[in-house]
Amino acid sequence: MCSEEQSCTNPSCFFCTLKEPEPSLRKVGIANCFKEMPLTDQQDHVLVLSGLWHVAMTHPDDPEFPSLGIFKCMANLISKGINDRNWLLKDQNIYIPYYAAHVIGSYTMNKVEFAEMAVQQGVILPLMELLRGKISWVEQRVAVRALGHLASYEKTFEAVAVYEEEVVKLAVKLASTCLEVVYVNFVGVKNMNKRVKYHCDLLTRGVGDSEMEDRKAEEWASQLQCWCLYLLNCFACKERSLSLICKQDFLRKLCGMWGGLVNHSSPAGIGLVRILCYSKDGRKSIAESKDIIENLCNLSRSSDDWQYMGIDCLLLLLKDQYTRYKVFDIIALFIIDLVELGRLGDRPYFGEAITKVLLLDYKQSKLKFKNQKVQKALQDVWNLKVERRRKEKLLCEEKLEEKRVIVGLIKQQANQMFWLGEIEEALAKYSEALELCPLKLRKERMVLYSNRAQCHLLLREPDCAISDSTRALCLSTPPNSHSKSLWRRSQAYDMKGLAKESLMDCIMFINGCIKSGVTKRVKIPYYAARMISKQMDATWLFATARSKATSSQARIKVKEPEGDYECNNDEQQRGEMMRVMMVNKDFLSGLSTIIEEPLLVKEVNRRKVERARRRSKKAVIARSM
Repeated sequence: MCSEEQSCTNPSCFFCTLKEPEPSLRKVGIANCFKEMPLTDQQDHVLVLSGLWHVAMTHPDDPEFPSLGIFKCMANLISKGINDRNWLLKDQNIYIPYYAAHVIGSYTMNKVEFAEMAVQQGVILPLMELLRGKISWVEQRVAVRALGHLASYEKTFEAVAVYEEEVVKLAVKLASTCLEVVYVNFVGVKNMNKRVKYHCDLLTRGVGDSEMEDRKAEEWASQLQCWCLYLLNCFACKERSLSLICKQDFLRKLCGMWGGLVNHSSPAGIGLVRILCYSKDGRKSIAESKDIIENLCNLSRSSDDWQYMGIDCLLLLLKDQYTRYKVFDIIALFIIDLVELGRLGDRPYFGEAITKVLLLDYKQSKLKFKNQKVQKALQDVWNLKVERRRKEKLLCEEKLEEKRVIVGLIKQQANQMFWLGEIEEALAKYSEALELCPLKLRKERMVLYSNRAQCHLLLREPDCAISDSTRALCLSTPPNSHSKSLWRRSQAYDMKGLAKESLMDCIMFINGCIKSGVTKRVKIPYYAARMISKQMDATWLFATARSKATSSQARIKVKEPEGDYECNNDEQQRGEMMRVMMVNKDFLSGLSTIIEEPLLVKEVNRRKVERARRRSKKAVIARSM
């Protein structure tokens, strides 16, 4: 690389070529640089690649470099790194394959014409070599990203499909094992000197500490998994290689692939499941996996961003006559709680669509179910959505108001019983009020369901609490916005050990607390902070990998340091994840004024937990109403 004070002696210097004022000479010079770069051995190659990476990231639609042969240059550099180990380990050449694959992925991200150029210039075979793990997981990440972009276009899909069986098998294996690989080989290595240096430099651009390295490694591991699933999506949506994708072992693992809190935009595992549900063979395989069905049911009754995808999958399974009666006994008991759901995102009348699918051939199909709970569930839906709606259409305004008054009186009686600790009696009264309350009074019915959910919580009946709080959240405007119901469902999911669902509801609950705050200094309830701390540890992206590494000493390459280092590091990670979580869930930017984030849980507990423990059971009940 040359400087302004000293003239450059290299006639093919890439940076000097970029400064050439004559356009035609500049193009010829750049094209020559791309041709010569893989053939020469200069120390400034890594600087050139770093610059090209930056240009590709910031201007992925600029046609200049793609038209001048950048893809062939990148492909040759990757091949050189794989085939010439001595060159790869010389100077800083170890960085070059990563940058080269990243450049290919960035330029093929948006434009099919660039993807066609890339295929014609031979990028697929070098990318396949990286995907096979010829260097490390860091290069696999950018290789699977680039291959996913190429497979997403009709004109270049077949070029990737030449290696179809291998690509699918590698993507399935990598999606299943990448978190463990990243944890064992990087995050779990607590001795910073034992970590691969160029991995650390790429993760933090050479300016971060170990905490930033761990955070970025978690983000990259999530991306690696999600991009593998995206590549599989490209084949699944064409109903290709379904026999490889729909193996039961992989489908079970697919349930837990959600990307973690660092995942901003990818639907991850649920996205692939929905694609599979659009095909007959895919639905057949999904219907045979009880784990996936239960996971979809839990997702459909959560405040997860991908809730609508879970509902879509369940409805597709119920519409198919082959799978309907295999899964109905499980699904019906969950989605009956969603029949009054209004608009969800850009989907209006979602509850009506669910009702139609549940009541499909109602009079004939109900005889096929021997499960009495399912029969009762169908009957309840019929009574609620058909019979009651028909009767209430005949009600005049006076009768409607009369019923409102009666329901209010019964609710007051229920509240009084609740305050007196007569929980079962209060529950019966809330049920009585719900039977009388007209369907039009959505707000009143929301409160009744939510209060009944609290009764179920105190009676240690988490399933009923989840059902009632879900019904309350369906009646809220917008859906999933009633704070008390969110908190109650979060507690119920915690009782059942469903950490992710509990965490999502708790996040939304805190979000509601912040948005409803009248002062700049919003206080997060201590009990919610404790719940989030607990569930973030349970749902940490590397939680399973950490558990495996702990139980199998053969997988631990470096002994953990003694003392309180690990505890302190975990505390910092929880604080940092709280920050990421709040960004992902659109929390107010002013939250940072509340308390220092890395010590959030510790500080809240220090100030409040002692006082809270002294509260009586009656005071706790009073607060929850």
